[in-house]
Amino acid sequence: MHVKKQRRFLSTIILTVIASACSSEIATNDEAATEVQYLFVGGNVFDGSGSEPIIADVGISDGKIVFVGDASSTNVTSADTIDASGLWVTPGFIDAHSHAVLDEDYGKDAIPYLYQGITTVVLGVDGDGTSDVADRLQSWQTNGIGTNGILYVGHGHIREAVMGTDNRAPTQGELDAMHALVRKGMDEGAFGLSTGLFYVPGTYASTEEVISLAQTAAEYEGAIYDTHDRDLGAVYEGVGYEASVEEGIRIVEESGLRGVFSHYNLQGAHNYGRGDVGAQYINAARSRGVDVWAAHHPYTATQSNLRSYTIPDWAVAGGQDELVARFDDPETAEQITSATNAMLQIRGGADRILFVDPDPELNGKTLAQVSRERELEPAGAVQEILRSGNKGVMNLQLYDDANTERLAQEAWMMTCTDGRTPRPDQPITHPRTYGAFPKKMRMFVFENNLLTPEFVIRSFSGLAADFFRLPDRGYLREGYVADLVVLDPDKYRDLATFESPRQYSEGVVHVLVNGQSAVRDGKATGALAGLPLTRP
Repeated sequence: MHVKKQRRFLSTIILTVIASACSSEIATNDEAATEVQYLFVGGNVFDGSGSEPIIADVGISDGKIVFVGDASSTNVTSADTIDASGLWVTPGFIDAHSHAVLDEDYGKDAIPYLYQGITTVVLGVDGDGTSDVADRLQSWQTNGIGTNGILYVGHGHIREAVMGTDNRAPTQGELDAMHALVRKGMDEGAFGLSTGLFYVPGTYASTEEVISLAQTAAEYEGAIYDTHDRDLGAVYEGVGYEASVEEGIRIVEESGLRGVFSHYNLQGAHNYGRGDVGAQYINAARSRGVDVWAAHHPYTATQSNLRSYTIPDWAVAGGQDELVARFDDPETAEQITSATNAMLQIRGGADRILFVDPDPELNGKTLAQVSRERELEPAGAVQEILRSGNKGVMNLQLYDDANTERLAQEAWMMTCTDGRTPRPDQPITHPRTYGAFPKKMRMFVFENNLLTPEFVIRSFSGLAADFFRLPDRGYLREGYVADLVVLDPDKYRDLATFESPRQYSEGVVHVLVNGQSAVRDGKATGALAGLPLTRP
């Protein structure tokens, strides 16, 4: 669906009438005409539904939105009245696929996310979610977190817990053990099951294995299937993009879960300009009643690990010691080298693989640079590096801006960072952790007028709240939790770049998380106001 930015000359009159009607309705409510904790006055209020904004005042008390309307005409006052004239007042943003590190001291404040307006992050993605959901949620409650957190139970995590990294089908006993871990995670509040079928050990699982486990998750009302599907288009000897998307839709359809494709896009130069293909698959599935959605970020680079990008799956089976043993066998090492060369070609070459690992000898260098430094061919450098363990990398220019633009126009496309909070000793990292949401707004609203701000804000907030079935978040409505953002549209932009990624976005003036001030006058307050959220 193409959404063109259009404005009618009667907009101001219509919005004034709407605001006046809201005020008249509220004026009859004696309870609303009271002192509130925070009162944001005169802002352009986007409610998260995709509707055009209205000029209104917003009152907050006891962690809730208690008033939306004309405060002066209804005698709503506050000792903390904040002028929002010329600013946008929106629901808190929901990062639909995140790797925010809320469990470590360096990441629990979630400041890179708050400075984008993000108040809720969805974790346990790519099959990595622990089945010990209750323990992790309790840890967040005890230690404090800067944003709200949602968890999945991860297929890859439970498969490795039961089977290690064996490249085979599970026995019946092993499958039963995996079902039990899915139930444990769901019983403890997980929102659903996530898979990383591109990654070891998830890649060793058959479609039927995943469907079986997904059917267990589907025993819980409203449960979700979140997938990093098997092949986004750049997989060595993979099934191909089309078959991968079809597999993901089949899992959703046959399990009865509601599905979301993570960082949904097409990878590789051979897929540039094919965004319509990605849109058609989901639209066709939805037209026949399959409840499938997607999320994406606006960057051309991915971030993952060196082993997944350069070593064939068969060589990784059994774990690190088995991998090194294969490197030590000349015949097997040569087979791996041949595969690595092919994998690098698919990904654009060694100069497109950029290390973002904390290792200071690697961070910020391309694989091509490291290979020259070590006087090795890239495949040889890969084997030398991986002998000491896996490393974090980005794959530059793997996505096409035109594809991202095409998919951004779909009404089912949520927004995510797919970003991991970097360690303090990790200077070069992916800029998406710091800038995904404002970058999407800048690219598609401020720079080319492709989308309206209300459409993009919906993709940030209400759309995700609908998908995750959050009963009182994602919208700016009376009675809802006060996850709220006030931003300056003239200043809201990403500053993080691939060369200098650790730069906070600017333009977010205020952020409330559960009614507590997390950003005030453009500065993080240090409040750990986030809550662990369990499946509704």
